[in-house]
Amino acid sequence: MMSSTYQKNFIKGLILISTMIFIFSSSHVSVRSQNWQALPPYNTLWPLWSPALSPIDPVTGMPAPIVSNLSKTTVLPSQPGLTWDPAWSNPWLLYNTPAGLLFYDPLYGINTWPPSYLLDPTTGLPVPISLPPGYAALAPTSSAWIQDTVPVANPTYLAAYPSFAPPAALPFSTDLLLALGITTIPPVPALPPAASSLLGAAAILGIPAP
Repeated sequence: MMSSTYQKNFIKGLILISTMIFIFSSSHVSVRSQNWQALPPYNTLWPLWSPALSPIDPVTGMPAPIVSNLSKTTVLPSQPGLTWDPAWSNPWLLYNTPAGLLFYDPLYGINTWPPSYLLDPTTGLPVPISLPPGYAALAPTSSAWIQDTVPVANPTYLAAYPSFAPPAALPFSTDLLLALGITTIPPVPALPPAASSLLGAAAILGIPAP
């Protein structure tokens, strides 16, 4: 038979191991439940729930944003990006241009990032938002909103792109036009990215192709 001292130590060991497993499991579940990560300099939220915008980091095994900040000069490796101020019902979609990031709002269309209220009107410096407690676990954006908005936002961005990019170079010498007496040479609008390069709603939501 086991001595009473051995029994007590054995039970204590079991309790310690059980406690450690519980703490580890709770921590793992807590990390997994995070749907959003705040990004500087405005503290708006980035979606950890989107496989395209936050792929799994092979080292940590957790979703990691494809960008580390959302300043005007940030270049998105994949677009559109998505960021949210929880004070609003829905997020914004973000796009690249030579002039800096643009954001799409269903009501106001395409504008330069960030929205004016995120900047100090005197200094132009960032005014980070105050996030509510538990913001990381807020629910993901409605899939219906993504599916309704992205197909409208992407072509709106492509149409607006030339307004935020320098004109393209002429594919031929202007000397020929001048020789023909054509002295007024209109600028050639910059070509936007290919529509196929933009993420669709299914890619953002992580819905596999049929």
